Amino acid sequence: MTRVYFDNAATTPMDPEVMKQMVQVMESQYGNPSSIHAHGREARTLIEKARRTVAGLLHTSPAEIFFTSGGTEADNMAIRCGIIDHQIKHAITSPLEHHAVMHTLEAMEKAGMIKLSFVEVDNKGAINYEHLEQLLQQNERSFISLMHANNEIGTLTDIKRVGELSEQYNALYHCDTVQTVGHYQHDLSKLKLHFMVCAAHKLHGPKGVGFLHINHKVKVNPLIYGGSQERNMRGGTENIYGIVGLAKALELAYADMEQHQQHVQSLKSRMISQLQEIPGVHFNGETAPDKSLYTVLNVSFPEMEMADMLLFSLDIAGISASGGSACSSGTNIGSHVLNAIGANPDRPAVRFSFSKYNTLQEVDYTVNKIREIVSVNA
Repeated sequence: MTRVYFDNAATTPMDPEVMKQMVQVMESQYGNPSSIHAHGREARTLIEKARRTVAGLLHTSPAEIFFTSGGTEADNMAIRCGIIDHQIKHAITSPLEHHAVMHTLEAMEKAGMIKLSFVEVDNKGAINYEHLEQLLQQNERSFISLMHANNEIGTLTDIKRVGELSEQYNALYHCDTVQTVGHYQHDLSKLKLHFMVCAAHKLHGPKGVGFLHINHKVKVNPLIYGGSQERNMRGGTENIYGIVGLAKALELAYADMEQHQQHVQSLKSRMISQLQEIPGVHFNGETAPDKSLYTVLNVSFPEMEMADMLLFSLDIAGISASGGSACSSGTNIGSHVLNAIGANPDRPAVRFSFSKYNTLQEVDYTVNKIREIVSVNA
């Protein structure tokens, strides 16, 4: 049976080179990095080498990279510690953010810690930058949390522009870059970000590891207390194998980034052109290459009988995709992102997300199966 994996925004298959390096470390490096004996020092050396690799690719200092268990922990640390330690009483986000961001901010608002404002977005999911500036003007000091690329519809935010606004109004800017680290170049020596986030499994690395970049101009306390790991910023014995895998995955991503961008964009463009031939198909979010994450395509299909079975029908045909954010799969709650941009709730929506391992033949196979499903249920 043909199997096609188009759910790479949820997680990516691990690169064989990443797995190979991780296995080597698992087999030979079992010391605790906090131990002062030879085994511990060898493990510590691997972590610091990985930190230097990550920092070098992002044009920042190793002292600004803190390894975490993934994107969710990094988002929570940036938001909670940034707001609490800097005594900020107002936060700005969008109605399209990942729940790791939105639920954290909503919980802080519910606890009376902040006033939360939502910046306006249009029907493509693009930020209203004029409204963002108005919100900044109306409050003494704000904490901004706006992602680089939306994980469901792919619309890109101009993080350079947001960073400049944050500097102008003395705000702190946290950017969830989980979907874009390893897919775009990030030069942290030029971007005016205070916090940015990575999860290794979104760029062909292992699950359960990520990092938080904290600009040296910002001082915060830990979210997780314990030992003195991560320079007293994140207690808990380090995930050595995961950290090594993260650094290797990012290194590979940067080595072939332009080639992968061209390949994956060709997959997305081909699917768009073929799906446009199906009457009633609508694309959610931006699709122009300069405004849209090239790995994500969100599609609303015509109203049909058994619409809730579309994803199941695709799965039966061997195609793995997602109905909006994978973090909400298996629930009956509609996508908060699609709701925010005014998508028709009666039309089934599917997110197709691509990687370097996908092929044009897989796109053709998928679109042919979609035609069959739509025609049967019309």
